[in-house]
Amino acid sequence: MTGQRLEVRGTVPAHPTGESADRAADGTRETFAGLLADVLHADDVRPDSHFFNDLGADSLLMAHFCAQVRKCPGLPSVSMRDIYRNPTLDALTRALAHPPAPAPGPPGAVPAAPVPRAPEATGRPHRLICGALQFLSYLGYAGLLAVVTALGYDWISAGGGVLDTYLRSVSFGAVLFAVLCALPVIAKWLLIGRWKPARFRVWSLPYVRFWLVKALIRASPLVLFTGTPLYPLYLRALGARVGPGVTFLSRGLPVCTDLLTIGAGTVVRKDSLVNCYRATDGVIETGPVTLGADAVVSEATVLDIRTSLGRGAQLGHASSLHSGQVVPDGERWHGSPAQPGGPDFRGVEPVPCGTPRRAAYGSVMLLAALLVYIPLVVGFVDVLLSRVLAGATVLDQGRPTPAGWVFYADLLVITSVVFFGAVLLAIVLVGTVPRLTGRWVVPGRTYPLYGLHHGLHRATALLTNRRSLTRLFGDSTGIVHYLRWIGYDLCRVEQTGSNFGTQVKHESPFVSRVGTGTMVADGLSLMNAEYSGSSFRLRPTAVGAHNFLGNRIAYPPGGRTGDNCLLATKVGIPLDGPLRHDVGLLGSPSFEIPRSVPRDSTFDGLKEGDGLRRRLAAKNRHNAATMAGHLLTGWLFFFCVSLLFSSAASLYPHWGTVVIALANAVLLPFTLLYFVLVERVVTALRPPGPLFCSIYDPRFWLRERYWKIPSETYFRVLNGTPFKGLVWRMLGVRVGARLFDDGCSLTERPMVTIGDDCTLNAGSVVQCHSQEDGTFKSDRSAIGSGCTLGVGAFVHYGVTVGDGARLETDVFLMKGETVPPGARWVGNPARPASDGDGGER
Repeated sequence: MTGQRLEVRGTVPAHPTGESADRAADGTRETFAGLLADVLHADDVRPDSHFFNDLGADSLLMAHFCAQVRKCPGLPSVSMRDIYRNPTLDALTRALAHPPAPAPGPPGAVPAAPVPRAPEATGRPHRLICGALQFLSYLGYAGLLAVVTALGYDWISAGGGVLDTYLRSVSFGAVLFAVLCALPVIAKWLLIGRWKPARFRVWSLPYVRFWLVKALIRASPLVLFTGTPLYPLYLRALGARVGPGVTFLSRGLPVCTDLLTIGAGTVVRKDSLVNCYRATDGVIETGPVTLGADAVVSEATVLDIRTSLGRGAQLGHASSLHSGQVVPDGERWHGSPAQPGGPDFRGVEPVPCGTPRRAAYGSVMLLAALLVYIPLVVGFVDVLLSRVLAGATVLDQGRPTPAGWVFYADLLVITSVVFFGAVLLAIVLVGTVPRLTGRWVVPGRTYPLYGLHHGLHRATALLTNRRSLTRLFGDSTGIVHYLRWIGYDLCRVEQTGSNFGTQVKHESPFVSRVGTGTMVADGLSLMNAEYSGSSFRLRPTAVGAHNFLGNRIAYPPGGRTGDNCLLATKVGIPLDGPLRHDVGLLGSPSFEIPRSVPRDSTFDGLKEGDGLRRRLAAKNRHNAATMAGHLLTGWLFFFCVSLLFSSAASLYPHWGTVVIALANAVLLPFTLLYFVLVERVVTALRPPGPLFCSIYDPRFWLRERYWKIPSETYFRVLNGTPFKGLVWRMLGVRVGARLFDDGCSLTERPMVTIGDDCTLNAGSVVQCHSQEDGTFKSDRSAIGSGCTLGVGAFVHYGVTVGDGARLETDVFLMKGETVPPGARWVGNPARPASDGDGGER
């Protein structure tokens, strides 16, 4: 269809009625038919033809169709949610001709405050000054650690006998622990005072104070005590108003804590983001988050600033509250943005759990850290340094130096034994000890928190959720054996070589069941435990057979999905209604979509017969080499770091604390350069690019190698600094000027383009691929200049985001979408924002 014909048919009255409405609907249908025929390269599109079943379309093609519709003035906007709910032209035009009335604002919603004019933009000098101050802060922290550790090591080394050395290690560990815990609290009160609702530009001096406090808060060792009574005490010390009996299970520690209020008995589940700040168009906004007494914030949720849950209110899993949304007392909301409705997300009733019990549990946890864990670490370092330094060559004037070959030989042997021995020991421990601790916690029985059973459950979860091991075995045949080893019930396995990705977690592996033939992309979290503010209970969590699960799915016990389901990325698993089977589910709240489309079955023939055995064997050999490369690069990094600090320790008697401080300062730049070099080596022969292939294609195996061998954890240290943009460029990202990245993840760096003046919030993701069953698809994505990705936003492959566009909190932007310049999109799946959507413009 030509552009001239589109102009004639693309004019629809703003509010057609009666006969004019029918004519407008006919004109819209005809225009839609022409556009769809162009997208599908079809000669004719009948009004009653099903987009997916009859016309052979897929979500990528229909996203292109939606983009073409938005380019035609006068046509109603079409979203992917509209496409799936109305999968024929007749149904689509009827739905658009009679849209539902705009949803009223959330009951009791906070009125949108007038947004003050943003401060003047900060230029290159501000970024340079900010980066310099951040680097000086890092050097100061490294120097402080050097002084404390050097003094502690000297004092411990002066001890006589094992008992004296142990007592000195305990004392030093207690002092170091207290210093690291108190430092962020002191810095917060000195640099900030009390957090208040405010707006300030990134790279400004107020931002430097904000960043420093945030970095110290999240570096505190008390983050390791998530889910214990010590965690609420830490929040109170930072200024948060936290009532008694609060259970906080998320490691996403709030930053602007004075703006956080949590009522008594409230539960915040893991993987929830409650930051009390956000970044928009290069401006940091801080604002309050209020959780009433006995509220429930379920797993994988995002709470934007200026949001609130009333007393006894609940927010379901895979949901979000946008700025200005308020959940009234006692109501249950779910979805993104959240809307009223949903079952009871609490799951377990409270039981008596008083202050003495909490105090005793917290004390035991603290004593275990001080009396066992810290002395073990200190003792290990002491033995390592003593053995290595014994091999150091002594030059003239008695100066020790690491120049002798014995020094390097000893270090090579010790690091090899420690690194590879630790991997083997970890594999043995995760398959044995949890089987003993897990026997004491009976599924279906309610236990009080902070007792023996809770301690054993916590130990089981901590031991079996080893990210290093799931990363090692994921995307290979080894992952099913590993998951069975730690306690999963995987039924009869249909081996594909990619049954699970590199990120799988749970709360108890012994009540985790995955059906035959099911494949999981990545980021699956099985919610096996239900919590109240005082109790917990294990419940079996079962995923049906022959399912495919996309990325970042939190699967609760009692999920209403059966066999042969496609569970899309970030989908909200339904807890009520009929048992779904032979369908796909998309969005939060979820709705049904086709289980598969013809494009995804292109390579089904490769999954059967004798050829599968040969292809799987070849994939196994390739994956084995990838796992070996992963271990080798990890060991080499460990060896280099050990060499750095052993060399510093050997020079310490002559140069003193300066050489230890220098080693601390060099560690971060070395880490960055090392893993950048590793990634460049991995991608040297075949950089990541667009792909449409089978999982048994060697090009896909190389992509798995790219995901596994280079580390990604070091990115976190650079969040909120100008240096992250520099590292992105070194890794192949086409990044414009003045990027502010507060914690975005780019899964395929060379395939992403980011324009000037972009703002990427914490927890956001740009993922340039998807996998459905045995088919892998990958394409480039482009973020225009002046764009903002909200907290927890997820951008799929083949996406174009226009200049100045804004993707709101917890958005899921589907593959192939085109966001117009200056647009504001919300929801999961994303759609253009309307007056009825939660959030403030």
